[in-house]
Amino acid sequence: MNDGEDLTAALSYITQCDPDFETALTLIKPLPDRSRPAGFEYLTKIIIEQQVSLASADAIWTRMIGAVQPFTPEVMLGFTEQELRDLGLSRQKAKYCHALAEEVRTRRLVLEDLHQMEDEQALEQLIRVKGIGRWTAEIYLMACLGRTDIWPAGDVALQSAMGHLKNHSVRPTVEVMDELAEPLRPYRTVAARILWRYYADVVQTAPRKKTP
Repeated sequence: MNDGEDLTAALSYITQCDPDFETALTLIKPLPDRSRPAGFEYLTKIIIEQQVSLASADAIWTRMIGAVQPFTPEVMLGFTEQELRDLGLSRQKAKYCHALAEEVRTRRLVLEDLHQMEDEQALEQLIRVKGIGRWTAEIYLMACLGRTDIWPAGDVALQSAMGHLKNHSVRPTVEVMDELAEPLRPYRTVAARILWRYYADVVQTAPRKKTP
């Protein structure tokens, strides 16, 4: 989804469906533009960002794009796993980068074809690749393909933000997250963006309860 009129329409729809999101919007900074170019480079970047801090991911990525020139599957496959590890990747992620590069090089995964697929079909194509789980595939559809109704219900930050926003005593499960987001179709991508911003601006800055 491009920012602008589409985002305005999505925000209007979401706040009408769920007043808690209207409250959230009064507490957070403007939503950042999360759109990224589609293709091998940014899908690799999303894999690198899995389960590491943003600072660590940024440092590794800077070394990666400096070394892998041009950033193509063929050049990636010219690096050994040890050479990729020397750039900061874990052994597992070095394997994942090679697996993705091989899938794209052999056209078993044709990233350009994903644009024409329905959300679930595109997710299935991505998840076939070793190292790409549902979260990674969902982020790619949201950021790189501009899909408007992707909902990463298993994302811990989203769960924490939703639980805080809804005053839940425990973090919502995937099932509860899906239930809460169902009325927000077809704009759950924007709902997720609101919650990520809410997590950063409200949940993480909330004072911690003192233990007795």
